[in-house]
Amino acid sequence: MCTGACSKFIAIPLYVLALVSVICNVMLFFPDFDTKYAEQDRKGDQRITEEVKYMGGVIGGGIMILIPAIHIHLTSTKGCCANRCGMFLSIGFAAVGVVGAIYNLSVASLGLANGPMCQWQNDLTSVPQWGVPFGNSSGSYLSDKSMWSWCIIPKNVVEFNTGLFATLLVAGCLELILCAIQMVNGLFGCICGTCSGNKD
Repeated sequence: MCTGACSKFIAIPLYVLALVSVICNVMLFFPDFDTKYAEQDRKGDQRITEEVKYMGGVIGGGIMILIPAIHIHLTSTKGCCANRCGMFLSIGFAAVGVVGAIYNLSVASLGLANGPMCQWQNDLTSVPQWGVPFGNSSGSYLSDKSMWSWCIIPKNVVEFNTGLFATLLVAGCLELILCAIQMVNGLFGCICGTCSGNKD
């Protein structure tokens, strides 16, 4: 497979992963698919999980992947970027994508480890309170589903957050792999050309 075709093979999945990351991050602002928690959080009552506000899926997995994906895709088409110079620049763009993917991965991992913000109560707390009940569990709550019932409001917030942060984690891993492959592909394209007939 020539380097130009490989760039196209890498760029298209990056578009999809960037879109998935943005959608997941936006959805995390609306636990239980309700806007009232975001509204309360905006007014100063913390109701949204802190890691959601770091915007790992929008900034890291979204914007910082989408921009490199566009340039990487352009190196596979006949035009200004389908040459050695374009492939060289794609290495830098892919490196930006790697940084974005790592940011997305870091935020998603932190979100999974700390768990969601919710109104919670267990056998040791007599009064329900808002907070992060699994913050000191180092993610052990993930394997102990009996702890998930501690979160009362929003309903099913543990499943909601776990599913979306896990999706961001997988998307970040795939983005990281694809961008790293493009850095190698860009190096070969810079040395050998893109097989597009434009050897400059």
